[in-house]
Amino acid sequence: MEQLKGTGVALITPFDQDGRVDFQALERLVNYQVDNGINYLVVLGTTGETATLSLEEKAAVRSCVLDSNAGRLPVVLGVGGNNTNAVVEELKATDLNRFTAVLSVSPYYNKPSQEGIYQHFKNVSEASELPVIIYNVPPRTGSNITAETTLRLARDFDNIIGIKEASGDFEQALCLLRDKPAGFMIISGEDKLALPLVLAGGDGVISVIGQGLPKEFSQMIQLGLEGESKEAFEIFYRLLESIDLIFEEGNPSGIKCLLDLLGISSDRVRLPLVPATEVLRQKMTKFVSTLKK
Repeated sequence: MEQLKGTGVALITPFDQDGRVDFQALERLVNYQVDNGINYLVVLGTTGETATLSLEEKAAVRSCVLDSNAGRLPVVLGVGGNNTNAVVEELKATDLNRFTAVLSVSPYYNKPSQEGIYQHFKNVSEASELPVIIYNVPPRTGSNITAETTLRLARDFDNIIGIKEASGDFEQALCLLRDKPAGFMIISGEDKLALPLVLAGGDGVISVIGQGLPKEFSQMIQLGLEGESKEAFEIFYRLLESIDLIFEEGNPSGIKCLLDLLGISSDRVRLPLVPATEVLRQKMTKFVSTLKK
């Protein structure tokens, strides 16, 4: 899946002043990624506040992203949850024709055993007509997909093509890189660890900060893929503060604040999330002004 190497971005879902999906802003956001070096888009992931969207809104967001993109970049669709049967039914009911792959998060809240996680993704694999990227994010799900379980899935199911690894355990990521089958992708799910993972042999990142600073971040990852570590780290250190800032008060409140300052979309989120505080906004404003110098 060479087309999914490099920098993917987990798109936000913009909202207008009445709390409705802002499709004009979403189109602007997609074009901003396409025009500034991003390699692929991820729609309806955690950063997209998918848990707060109705079925009708999800369908409309999918259509808007696909139409705005117009085939210019590969698009990955988030389809996941903690009810395996519901995930399977969603995969079967959704028109996947214009998507490149599916990103599916490990079941959250239930805290399944490793065998439960394996059986969940076995069912997802068998239901999906597209390649599947599994998503390991223990801070959100409450359980870790161990390296052993990931590798078992990678070996047993040809259409499970990679993992978005966001455990924060770099040793676990290194074990995956060492033992993975040929062609299985190790994709960083953490902006801070993306460059080190790429330099260790990873395939790229699905980023949050990347959609706010697409040109700089995608250039950094591309340099890392080319082994140009010195130049890549020069960019990384310039961007490091922004990564801390966008997660300081939670995701996607932080990245929405940055996108608001850049004139791409508003900072509105849906409860139970709240917008970034004025304190964070001032910090972000200072960073943006520094970056432009």
